[in-house]
Amino acid sequence: MEHKDTLSQTMNVLRDNGYTEDLNLLDEHLENKNKKKTYPIEEFEVDEYFRFEGMSNPGDNSILYAITTADGHKGMLVDGYGVTSGQVSKKMLNKLKIK
Repeated sequence: MEHKDTLSQTMNVLRDNGYTEDLNLLDEHLENKNKKKTYPIEEFEVDEYFRFEGMSNPGDNSILYAITTADGHKGMLVDGYGVTSGQVSKKMLNKLKIK
């Protein structure tokens, strides 16, 4: 997929490509509140990721992940530049590691 200039533009393109679910990062799994479902590390794949750097504030740095779950749902996860800053497991850090 083509990388757009902003986080919101890229999210719109991903939505158009079927990534409609909003995912949250928890310690050892992802959560889809809309579907009332959680996905352990083994039940999702990171299809693509996109980095965004804030022009004036390093705190605006973020990563957008396009994710497909084992049951076929597609969604997005937005996180700050370092999942290390949150309370996530080492296994989750390795799963989301930027290649």
